[in-house]
Amino acid sequence: MSASQRVKSFNGRHMLAIMLGFFGVIITVNMTMAYFARASWTGLVVENSYVASQQFNAKMAETRAQEALGWTSALTLEGGKVRYNLTDRAGHSVSLKSVTLKFMHPVDDREDTVVEMVRGGDGIYEAFHPLNDGVWLAEISADAGLEKPYRELLRLQLERGSRL
Repeated sequence: MSASQRVKSFNGRHMLAIMLGFFGVIITVNMTMAYFARASWTGLVVENSYVASQQFNAKMAETRAQEALGWTSALTLEGGKVRYNLTDRAGHSVSLKSVTLKFMHPVDDREDTVVEMVRGGDGIYEAFHPLNDGVWLAEISADAGLEKPYRELLRLQLERGSRL
C-alpha cells in the first residue's frame, strides 16, 4: 500500500469516527439538558390562567375594601420566633380570631409550610418556626370576623434567621 493510499484510508476512517463522536457529544448534551429541564421546576404559576384572569376583578375589589380599613400590619422574624400584629387607624390592635402564615419560596415549593399562630399578649400572635436564610414569601391570613379574611403577601429577606 502506497503512502497516499494509507493517508486516504486513514482520513476516511478517522473522519467518520470524529463525526460520530462530535454528533454523539451534541446528542448526549441535549438529552442531559432535556432530562434536567423536565425534572426541575415546571414554571407553573396557576393551574388555569383563564379562570385566574376571570377572578382578577373580584380580587382587586377585595383588596380595595381591605385597604379602606386603614389597618397596618407588622411581621417580625428573629431567631425562629415569628410575631404578627395588626393595628387599626388609631394604633389599637385589631381583635383577631386566628392568624395563619404560609411561608413559600418564590421558585420552589418543597420547603413551603403553613404556621398557625397563637395569640400572645397585647394582640400579638406568635409562633416558633425557624426558616432557612434567603428569600421567602409570607402569605398572611387573619380572621377578623369580616366577610373575608384579611390577607397580605409579604416578600422577606432572611439572614441568620432574622428579617433584613
